[in-house]
Amino acid sequence: MAADPKQQATEERLAALTLPEGGGWLGAARKDALGRLEAVRLPGRRDEYWRYTNPAPLVQAAPALDVPDQVEDPFEGVDALVVTIDGDNIEIPGELPAGLEIGTLADAARADIHWAKELYGHREAAGSRPVSRPLAMLNSAFATNGLVIRATGKVAMPIHVRTGGGTDPILHHLVKVETGASVTVLESGIAGARSNIVTEIDVADDGTFHHIRVDGPTRARHGNTHLFARLGAESTFKSFTLSAHGELTRNEAVVELTGDDAVSHIAGAAFGQGDFHHDDTVFVIHDAENCESRQVYKKVLRDGAVGVFQGKILVKEGAQKTDGYQISQSLLLDDDSVFLAKPELEIYADDVACSHGSTTGAIDETALFYLRSRGVPERAATDLLVLSFLAEALEEIEDETLRANISGRLADWLSRD
Repeated sequence: MAADPKQQATEERLAALTLPEGGGWLGAARKDALGRLEAVRLPGRRDEYWRYTNPAPLVQAAPALDVPDQVEDPFEGVDALVVTIDGDNIEIPGELPAGLEIGTLADAARADIHWAKELYGHREAAGSRPVSRPLAMLNSAFATNGLVIRATGKVAMPIHVRTGGGTDPILHHLVKVETGASVTVLESGIAGARSNIVTEIDVADDGTFHHIRVDGPTRARHGNTHLFARLGAESTFKSFTLSAHGELTRNEAVVELTGDDAVSHIAGAAFGQGDFHHDDTVFVIHDAENCESRQVYKKVLRDGAVGVFQGKILVKEGAQKTDGYQISQSLLLDDDSVFLAKPELEIYADDVACSHGSTTGAIDETALFYLRSRGVPERAATDLLVLSFLAEALEEIEDETLRANISGRLADWLSRD
């Protein structure tokens, strides 16, 4: 009998990794994640949520790849607290703003009693039900380091996490926002030939967490990220990702609204060409009353690039007065590019307002003609229409300064291609 391809791929991948040493609570969490991974195995093309994306490059051992010594900083000019991750070396500034604690996962693991114990692997495990997320399980089992961030007050300055170095980094971050606290986390950098990054987030009642990630213009050749978040009552979670270039990127987000009046906004803008394959897979769970969620995703594709969006809103029984909104749209700049979408609603409450939509189109020729008739060169006119198309996703960035910064970077990258 032929070997099960998923079983074989799992065995080969695990054989190339070594379970990090150390016991205690982190060692137990790693073994639990490994057991769950061995039970479900790494993903294959026949898995429901991998039909549009070949997981093989994310599953196989990463090839050797020269990593640039310097990477463009997409947040240049932003007044932020910079934390640098280079392989297992993490540099954290000595002075932190009031209401903020930052440490490393390795240091947290040395403490018998630490808040990270109640978070590591727990949100990931919850987010793997009912849809298994084996690459996140792999991360929880084998991550050697990461950041542990705790906001106990309203942190005025954003935290900029810059990642670089390593061929096959597996990083696991934890973020805890206490009651009434708020914090903003920015992410950028490059992480070798392939990256696997998991961030588990717990936002307590009346807490606020803002997150902006920029992948580009230089990034991992193959990368996958996971965000797992739980929201308390009257809390706010907003995440935006800008992606450009790279060969294969899969960003997954699982958000569970467990407290009344919670708000979750997840958005993304992506543009790529050629062998660019970009997959956003989102699962939002409403499990409380009077909660709001938004999913806004825009992709611009050309020269045969592929975009994927899989988004689900699950409204559980009793989650009355839910307001759920989901939109995914693509702009195809040629006939060779492809956009694949799978929007889903699953509702078990009767007093809700939920909607989803997905569209694919080309450049508006009338608008393009209008701009060109007024002396705008065709390339510049096309870039203006692309920026206009992406604007709805960019509007999800609440901070005006950061929004202007991201918009400027996007315009600059468009002009280079």
